[in-house]
Amino acid sequence: MTFQNKIAVITGAGGTLCSEIARDLAQNGAKAVLVGRTKEKLDAVASAIRENGGDCMVYPCDVTNQTAVAELAKAVETTYGYCDYLINGAGGNNTKAMPTLTRFDEHELTGDLPEGSRGLFDIDMDAFRSVLDINTMGTVIPIMAFAEHMIHNGGGSIINFASMNSYCPLTRCFAYAMSKAAVVSLTQSFAAYFAPAGIRINAVAPGFMVNERSKAYLGTVEDGLTARGEAVIGHTPMGRFGKAGDLLGCVRWLLDDDASAFVTGITVPVDGGFLTLGGV
Repeated sequence: MTFQNKIAVITGAGGTLCSEIARDLAQNGAKAVLVGRTKEKLDAVASAIRENGGDCMVYPCDVTNQTAVAELAKAVETTYGYCDYLINGAGGNNTKAMPTLTRFDEHELTGDLPEGSRGLFDIDMDAFRSVLDINTMGTVIPIMAFAEHMIHNGGGSIINFASMNSYCPLTRCFAYAMSKAAVVSLTQSFAAYFAPAGIRINAVAPGFMVNERSKAYLGTVEDGLTARGEAVIGHTPMGRFGKAGDLLGCVRWLLDDDASAFVTGITVPVDGGFLTLGGV
C-alpha cells in the first residue's frame, strides 16, 4: 500500500502507538501532521520521520479544546491542504480516577481502609471527568473539524482508538471503560451519518501493548510479570503483549480506500486473542 501525498492527521502522535503509526504512514508517502500536548515528544517523532526522508509538521494541541482544534484544521489546510486521514489516538486514563480496590469494602465508608488504599467513593471526580473528556470529546471534536476537510475532498478515512475495555471493563478502570465503550458507539453513529459524504469511520481496539507505563504495572514476559501481568498473559492465547507494529497492518487496511472500500462503522480488536477467552 502507498499513501503517497495523502495528508494524515495523527493525534496522540507523541505516544508509543501513534508515533509508530505516524512514522509508518510517512514512510509510505503520507504527509504526517503530528498532534499532541507535548512538543518535545512530537519533535522527537518528527526528527525520526525527516531522517528517513518523510514529510511532517508538528502541532501541539489540546484536542478537547474546540477552538484549538479549529485552528489546527486551518493550519493543516494552509500548510498541506485538506486532510485525507484522521487517526484519533489521543486519550488515556488517570490513576486519580481509579480505586486501588477491585471490590467494594465496607471500610471505605468509614474511612478505615489501610493507608494507600482507595475505594470507589474516594476517587477524584474531576479526574474521572477528565478521562471521559479526553477519550470521548477528544475524539468527537477532531472528527467534526476534519470531516469538513474530507467533505471538500470528496471523502476520507477516520480511525478512532477503542480498547479491550470497550467490550468488558477491567477492574478499577471505571472512567476509562465508560469512555472507550462510548468510542465504539460514536464510531458507529458517526460512520452512518457521514457515509453519504464518502467518509469512512472505523476503530481499532488494541489489546495490552508494551510501553514504559505497562512495564511498570504489568512487567514483561521476558523479565517477569506482576500478578496483574500474569492474569493478562493467562488470558491472551498468543502468550505475549502487543507491540506498536502489530497495529500497522490493520491501520493501513482501514485507511486504504481500495482495500476497505465497503468497510465503515466497525471496531477491530488487535489483541492476541484476548477477547476469545472467557476467563473460565
